[in-house]
Amino acid sequence: MTDLHHVLPDFSTKTFTHLLPSLEKAQVTVSDLLTLEAIDIARRALVPVAELQRLANDLLQALHSAVRSEHQDADADADAAEGIVGPDQTRYAANIGQGSSWETVQTLDKGLDTALGGGIPKGYVVEVTGESGAGKTQFLLLLLLSAQLPVPLGFAKSTLYISTEAPLQTARLSQMLDNHPHLSNEPANRKPSLSKVLSIQTPDLESQEHILQYQLPVVIRRQNIGLVVVDSIAANYRAEFDRPGVKHSGAAMAQRGTQLTRLGHLLRQIARDYSVAIVVANQVADRFSAVGADVSLTYRQASHSYYEGNAVFNQPRENNTTPRSTQSSASQADFEPLTLDHQQRWFTGWGDEHIHGPESKAYKTPSLGLVWTNQIAARIALIKEPLYAHVQGEPGHLEREIIGWKRQMKVVFAPWAPPSIIASGQTAAGIPFEIVDAGVKSLNSLSEAT
Repeated sequence: MTDLHHVLPDFSTKTFTHLLPSLEKAQVTVSDLLTLEAIDIARRALVPVAELQRLANDLLQALHSAVRSEHQDADADADAAEGIVGPDQTRYAANIGQGSSWETVQTLDKGLDTALGGGIPKGYVVEVTGESGAGKTQFLLLLLLSAQLPVPLGFAKSTLYISTEAPLQTARLSQMLDNHPHLSNEPANRKPSLSKVLSIQTPDLESQEHILQYQLPVVIRRQNIGLVVVDSIAANYRAEFDRPGVKHSGAAMAQRGTQLTRLGHLLRQIARDYSVAIVVANQVADRFSAVGADVSLTYRQASHSYYEGNAVFNQPRENNTTPRSTQSSASQADFEPLTLDHQQRWFTGWGDEHIHGPESKAYKTPSLGLVWTNQIAARIALIKEPLYAHVQGEPGHLEREIIGWKRQMKVVFAPWAPPSIIASGQTAAGIPFEIVDAGVKSLNSLSEAT
């Protein structure tokens, strides 16, 4: 059965082991058994009709029992909410009370934690996205240690690191432990340690799905896990769907969308049921606008052109010598308020700035698309931008040279914290930070970041 363990995880298949391989080979689902004629399925899978009918009857009874159990749990929830708690429900009600407390894991930096609304709470799936070198892994490694601290700094629990790319950087963790004042000055009985950081590596998509669905809940229960980190969530999907020879058809995209939806549901359920915080790292890709699109237009200008019909995209602006003929009609579509190209600037982390001047920023888009965006509760973007200096090149000419990098942390969306905005002219910026021996450290101002 292709989906039996998803629909009825506790269903006993001991008496039907001789039927399941044939049913799986014929791609028969639980829905097929309950809705189609048994004789038709028997011919399709080449199995005895009588035994197939018996399997269908047992599945139906198991489903009825599962539904009744859910109704009983719902009634117990309602009774507990009204203060009606029986002797068999005492432990259940106590667990509900414990799970409702608001606890967060902090970055141990005042500026960053303030922007995060106090930290990253348990019970949610949070994404940290950014390009290579932006500081995603450094951010996550610090959380692996701070989650071991007692409340309110952490959860006073062990942590789990699930890697899809490079193995756990234990040397970097030791460096943070030795240099961060909150970590190194704790008493011995409360001091975080590497022994409380568990690590699992998933080399491919198949092993990743198996580990997340079957092994992760067991590890959380047995090892008292409070924080789960997945670094990164997109690597195995990219390797599976972007490898040479794979057709990028609509069916393939639909299949990936279904898998991402299932993954998001699984992670949210684990975060909620086991009261853990799940933080995933995500990669980014370059975002390309249509030819002739004017990325410096503000939202007000774009909305005005859309609703009033004014062709502001074809109107020359001050210090803009671009001929009107090069401005294509496709640029208008890019900035119509209801198009994805226009809306994604408010949920990707890149593009919500008001850009002025001849230089344009390199926009990024988090991997896995809009389907994955709908699966997470919060997105934190780590933005990395170059710092330039003008150096003497050929006689009479100055050339730009990269002399460093500035990094910013931006809360793109979260149900417990507002988007990160620093008043810097007309630019919507994040919290500037730097990577130091102790982990990550916020800077007081954008000027300090430069």
